[in-house]
Amino acid sequence: MLSDQEYVRESLELNLFFMRIAKEHSFFMESSLGPRDQALIEQAECLKNEFTMLLQEAIGLADGVISPTTLASGELVTKHTIESEKVSQFYSGIALDSKLTSFELSLNANPNPVVTPTLVDQVYSLNQRAIHATTILAGYKSRLLQDILSCKVFTFNYPLLIDHILREARFYLKMLQRLQDRQVADIKRDIMEQEMFWNRIMAEHAKFIRGLLDPTEVKLFNTAHDFGQEFDKLTNQALTMTEQTTILPKLSHETYKATVGIRDFKIAGTEGLLQCKIRAIAMPLLGDHVVREANHYLRILSTFLGRLR
Repeated sequence: MLSDQEYVRESLELNLFFMRIAKEHSFFMESSLGPRDQALIEQAECLKNEFTMLLQEAIGLADGVISPTTLASGELVTKHTIESEKVSQFYSGIALDSKLTSFELSLNANPNPVVTPTLVDQVYSLNQRAIHATTILAGYKSRLLQDILSCKVFTFNYPLLIDHILREARFYLKMLQRLQDRQVADIKRDIMEQEMFWNRIMAEHAKFIRGLLDPTEVKLFNTAHDFGQEFDKLTNQALTMTEQTTILPKLSHETYKATVGIRDFKIAGTEGLLQCKIRAIAMPLLGDHVVREANHYLRILSTFLGRLR
């Protein structure tokens, strides 16, 4: 059973990462819909605002509580997040709260925080509300995907992207429920589960990037294509780990190296979008978003590799 300190820290770190991700998923869906689907646009806006409020609360609770490693990982915010938000808001006309990002950039870490019963109760409540909001968000994504596949709705997002973010919402829900149950991590189970999930996510990121590039961006297209193939291979290898756990350390090292590579590629792409040097149909916030997901995965992999030594 997790201690109060572990429960609070792990809950807040998970929420700081995924609440921002969920907020941005709502923005991406809202910005991709046409004027005819005003009801869907309004629902996405409400979801964006709900996760903005939850994130604001999480930031307030997390100051002086989260670990230095997480704070320094680049998974919560990056040096490009605020600018990416401002440019994406300019392009879309949809409001994004960059003041909240500024608050998050000023968070303080603490390797050994004092956790009070009041804080435990506040975090438990926050988790419950995150479960409720994410369940609603997952339902919205699922209905939207079905409407897209049945040609009832048109969106500029790939159907695979909607399926992709739906899986992320369900993964977040699973992690939240484990925390609410105070489950202690099972290292081998968690490594296999995280690698199977995030390797597929990284592969799909590469494919989305490839598909959003202008046809003239041949070199970037080919690089994205190569990353997609590399992570498809790693995903397939991760699926065999349940039967061949002896390959786990080697595969995790290979995955870490590949994830550093795609993370650096995403950073360069985000900077290119912000500087208007890359021809693409992607907002800079999408670039920063996938950078943070890679950074999150790198921290997880680094933690696992440290335990496997």
